Amino acid sequence: MASLRSVAIGIVRASAILLLSLRIAFAADFDFSPEQPGRPQAKLDNNAVAALPKDYKFVRDGVLTVAIVPFAPPIATYATDAKTVVGADADIASLVAESLGLKLDLQPTAWADWPLGLASGKYDAVISNVGVTEARKEKFDFSTYRLGLHGFYVRNDSPIVAIREPKDAAGLKIITGSGTNQERILLEWNKRNVAAGLKPIELQYYDDQSANVLALLAGRADAIFNPNGPLAYEAARNGKIHSIGTVNAGWPLKSDVGVTTRKGSGLAEALTIALNDLISNGQYAAALARWSLAEEALPRSETNPPGLPNF
Repeated sequence: MASLRSVAIGIVRASAILLLSLRIAFAADFDFSPEQPGRPQAKLDNNAVAALPKDYKFVRDGVLTVAIVPFAPPIATYATDAKTVVGADADIASLVAESLGLKLDLQPTAWADWPLGLASGKYDAVISNVGVTEARKEKFDFSTYRLGLHGFYVRNDSPIVAIREPKDAAGLKIITGSGTNQERILLEWNKRNVAAGLKPIELQYYDDQSANVLALLAGRADAIFNPNGPLAYEAARNGKIHSIGTVNAGWPLKSDVGVTTRKGSGLAEALTIALNDLISNGQYAAALARWSLAEEALPRSETNPPGLPNF
């Protein structure tokens, strides 16, 4: 019996060492240099250019001005020079601009500021993990480019083994982002739990991902529910948290991530064509793969598909 126990402990330790090695490799594989020599390149897409509305005025002639929120790697973060934005969304923006024969001007902004900036004409588009919702579609157009996948993460010593449906979250303190699809999902889950006589969910909000993780590790919350990519990166980097489940951003309804443009500007159709051609020629897949987001790839881009409903 003791021998079997020793073998079991040895297997657990070996697995832990392997997992740590994989985490280190995962976190070290990303290129955060401002030069981005491995970024995929796109050729001029004549079909997409032809679909651009003739009367559309770009913020700057010959330039695609894109708002982006550098909130967390690998989706969008600052490079080692502390000013250049890099990540999967930056790569998608670069590919789209090149497809349209335009230079790219990435404009870092705060999450709360992009809607007004886009509506007022400060930006041509927003490429920053914006999920499609029916409410947002009233003001904006979308060209989808990534699956809206969100994850629940807990401390490594947490007794919680899975959160996959509303009842699993009953009575828990969960960190999420204000004004996001994941917040709306948790609010809907909470409504259903309370109606079923279960304990309510307590939502917590902090300034950024670092603060989120610190609060979780300090025991102030039971779990974090935010976009899966950045949390997977953080789990790999620090080895102190792990995933206990992922949920489509629409749970269970569809709510993909889209390039966001002003309603009726006419840009969406050209962007959708460009994205679908990038999907066809493999550059789209290359952009996601280099940031370990291949599982969030879409088979095709859609213009204004059904989004998260107005709960």
